[in-house]
Amino acid sequence: MKNYLIVGGSSGIGAAITELLAENNNTVFATYNSNSSNSDTDKVTYHHLDVLDSEFDFDYLPETLDGLVYCPGSINLKPFARIKPEDFLADFNLQVNGAISIIQKVLPRLKKSELSSVVMFSTVAVQNGFNFHSQVAASKGAIEGLTRSLAAEFAPKIRFNAVAPSLTDTNLASKLLSSDEKKEANAQRHPMKKIGSARDIAEMAVFLLSDKANWITGQIMHVDGGMSSIKN
Repeated sequence: MKNYLIVGGSSGIGAAITELLAENNNTVFATYNSNSSNSDTDKVTYHHLDVLDSEFDFDYLPETLDGLVYCPGSINLKPFARIKPEDFLADFNLQVNGAISIIQKVLPRLKKSELSSVVMFSTVAVQNGFNFHSQVAASKGAIEGLTRSLAAEFAPKIRFNAVAPSLTDTNLASKLLSSDEKKEANAQRHPMKKIGSARDIAEMAVFLLSDKANWITGQIMHVDGGMSSIKN
């Protein structure tokens, strides 16, 4: 049994990760910001956390933490000319500075584990250039650089990896998948001809947390239906 902190663990991919870890008899601490519909169980406890609030604390966590997953993100697709500098900064604060603050806060607990693991999230849009994705790709590109840098700095004690999904059927992407026609059109863009599920992405994150991945660090794992490497 291991101890895990899932930031943003009450919905979407974070909820799927929380569920998988609990199914494997781990102790999971999941945070939420606005979605508090989940109830504590014998394996999972939920705590409110605003990652943009510098006053948060983790007194409820055990002294040893075996893994951390940072899930908060956004999908804001606009023409570049319509994006204000403060829009880029807002995404960066949520997705990059938020992750940095959390990691720094729990670093002493991660160091007490024999071999701990941190998983963050990028996007296929960092490797592949897509129209209207500059705001998303800018902050997620920073996440990829942060992942590799921290993997180098904390090896061999703490592993750092990131998962780079394509469009996934979650609430975060609901505006892009709001009709059967949109879902089918997006499915056809992928070599696998389907939209990824939260569970598809969660399986990779849980693998990276596990001892099965104990020789994997500094990697960006593309779980994207083949979009990043295959042309239809």
